[in-house]
Amino acid sequence: MKVKHITLGSTLLAIGILLPFLTINQPQLGQVFLLMHIPALLAGFLLGGKWGGLVGFLMPLLRSVLVGMPPLYPTALIMSFELMTYAFVAGIVSSKLTYKSFHVILSLVLAMIAGRLVWGVMSVIFLSLENLPFTFEIFIAGAFITALPGIGIQLIFIPLLIHFMNRAKLIHTKWKTSSLLSNGNIYLMN
Repeated sequence: MKVKHITLGSTLLAIGILLPFLTINQPQLGQVFLLMHIPALLAGFLLGGKWGGLVGFLMPLLRSVLVGMPPLYPTALIMSFELMTYAFVAGIVSSKLTYKSFHVILSLVLAMIAGRLVWGVMSVIFLSLENLPFTFEIFIAGAFITALPGIGIQLIFIPLLIHFMNRAKLIHTKWKTSSLLSNGNIYLMN
């Protein structure tokens, strides 16, 4: 692994820890704007599924330990699996596609669906250990209705950011499996 890849992963991890401060540590705003999801998804696109997934998994755990939000159990643990899935799926799906704006959005949507399903499954597992209910209605409300503004932000912001990074020649967008970290799809300029 190259130093710049470690640097990028660390930078995205730091952004994921700091970005939620924009919600003034209000969990309700975090559930609406999903600010920690943005660097996790970018990690998948920029580092590939394997390393992006690692960044996504560590992000809520480190934020919980360093800042105290989200609570480590069960929220940060559930979010770790969710963000890992976002990054992993975004990295894997986009590595199988050629670069086109539509493919960025397709990869993003598939990652969002997979991540929300994992969030639901992990919520059922962890909350059932505490004898707390997690119904289908709670899943739909949390995964889609409350999160709608954050989903919109991600669908607009992430493709635009990738597009502008490509135009500025900060990244290549020749999505191939032999690119960054062997699983990646977008790779940094030398």
